[in-house]
Amino acid sequence: MPIEMMIRKLRLHSELVQDDLSALRSIVTPVKYFPQDAVIVREGDISTQSCVLMSGFAYRSKVSEHGKRQILSFHIAGDMPDLQGLLLKKMDHDLTTLSPAQVGFMSHLALRRVIAARPSLGLALWRETLLDSVTFRQWIVNLGTRTAAGRVAYLIAELHQRLGTMGLVKDEQFSFPVTQSKLAEALGLSIVHINRVLQSFRAQGVLDFRKQVVTLRDIEKIVELGGFDDGSL
Repeated sequence: MPIEMMIRKLRLHSELVQDDLSALRSIVTPVKYFPQDAVIVREGDISTQSCVLMSGFAYRSKVSEHGKRQILSFHIAGDMPDLQGLLLKKMDHDLTTLSPAQVGFMSHLALRRVIAARPSLGLALWRETLLDSVTFRQWIVNLGTRTAAGRVAYLIAELHQRLGTMGLVKDEQFSFPVTQSKLAEALGLSIVHINRVLQSFRAQGVLDFRKQVVTLRDIEKIVELGGFDDGSL
């Protein structure tokens, strides 16, 4: 079942018994299929449910008053990108698919009922939001302190770790269906900068990025360039 990706992620940091998992499985309904570039949740929406990404990729973003978009985070199978809506109600950003995606939904009414009955599950979901905040803080440091090459390297190292824990990296390759324009929006760089960095990495034999697939040839170098601390996530 696709919901197992979310359960696998929760069990990386929380001890959950079978009754907890059964309760969580029971409330993930309905499941919907979204095409690429479809808005799952829009800024300003009143939140009555939270979603879990069961397959594919998505991203959070905000648009400034001048119409410029900033991508805030990328999300993979197993992530719950709008879990904060359970308490904050009004969404302050957009959640959009990066690729075709399968998305499950949990009504907040059902989620509250399950959390009340299964406190350990509530703690696991709380811990999930805290780890999400850790990732946000790392992104702030990345955007504010690193060179163009360092920013790209950090993002690749982060995705490598996150996808690897979900079993989505094989032979140091993983899918990442992103355009250079979206990378630019995520990393605060121009498309020209992104292109130069990727070409430089390819020439140095560090990584290759072709046809939406990242091939890592020197992961240690990427980790070093990006200042990535795998223990932080």
